[in-house]
Amino acid sequence: MMVSSTKREGIAALGLERPEKGNALSAEMVADLHAALVTAIGDPDVHTVVFRGAGTHFCTGFDLSALETETDDSLAERFIALEKLLQAVWHAPVRTVAVAQGRTWGAGADLFASCDVRVAGADTNIRFPGSAFGIVLGTRRLAELIGWDRARPFVTEGASCNALEALRAGIATRIGIEAWLAESPPPVIVDRETHAAIRAVARGDHRVEDLASLERSARRPGLRQRIVDYRARLKK
Repeated sequence: MMVSSTKREGIAALGLERPEKGNALSAEMVADLHAALVTAIGDPDVHTVVFRGAGTHFCTGFDLSALETETDDSLAERFIALEKLLQAVWHAPVRTVAVAQGRTWGAGADLFASCDVRVAGADTNIRFPGSAFGIVLGTRRLAELIGWDRARPFVTEGASCNALEALRAGIATRIGIEAWLAESPPPVIVDRETHAAIRAVARGDHRVEDLASLERSARRPGLRQRIVDYRARLKK
């Protein structure tokens, strides 16, 4: 089981359960997580969805452990599926929470940034490396969240940040997993319809444009080789 799902008192907890792989997101895991999210937000009793990662890291990003078997097309399809998941989180009609620790990289950082409440453990390290191999994913969401001036170093210069820096930048909303777990989340005082209306006002709906932008970048020939080259640069 790569994704766990539990519900208690209106809170659906979705767990990334692949600690031996740093909770890296495989194609199957993205599909399972999206399905679990759809089920959770389809439950009228659920007012909050919480994402957590088992083990040392929240999510180390896109699973590339079988890159030698991938093609440009298969990788593009995986990125498209990931974007659809992130859009579902960003536009969810319920409160969303990410509780992160350790490496929160790539797809993991995008998932974290897509949530309303973003709790970072003291050891959290956040990085958005996708643009380094030509993928335009999550840029608008990050820019809407923290502003372009703060987002730019993350998406064009490969910057990373620790928990305190993430809090100061607005990527995290608070530090301290233990303190957050010890508290009861404040009640949600609005109904689903009102919540969705508030969300629509606060966040413009750019799903079509964002998916098209992502697909153009993912379909550009040479994606697999760009990822190979990027990984080689990391080893130097």
